[in-house]
Order: sequence, then C-alpha cells, then structure tokens
Amino acid sequence: MGSFSIWHWLVVGIIILLLFGKGRFSDMMGDVAKGIKSFKKGMAEDDEAKPAPRIDAAQGDTVDAEKQADKTI
Repeated sequence: MGSFSIWHWLVVGIIILLLFGKGRFSDMMGDVAKGIKSFKKGMAEDDEAKPAPRIDAAQGDTVDAEKQADKTI
C-alpha cells in the first residue's frame, strides 16, 4: 500500500507527457538550465565586484563645524 509499482509510475509518466508534450517539457528544462547558468554568472560577478569607495567621517565633521561657526558670528 505504501509503494507504487512500475505500472503506476508508467501511467503517471504518460499522463505528464500528454499534458506537457515532448517539446514543451524539453523547452521547460532548457529554460531551467539557462536560469541556473545566469544565476551562477551573477554570483561570480558579485565576487569580482569592487567595494564602494569610503567616505571619510572627518569631511562631514569639518562641514558641520563650519556651519556652527557661521551661526555664532
């Protein structure tokens, strides 16, 4: 009762082929393969990406200090 025989799997396979057809199933698998390849390419590009340039905190402090000095004058 818990397992299926070869005949059950054969009938399921025939139904799937009838629903999707040979061409549609192979096209679908091709699209999946293209998606996997583009995902791997995207992951490889992320590893090669350069980090964003850092902004020094000292530059921000200087601007703030100048604004405060202008307000006191």
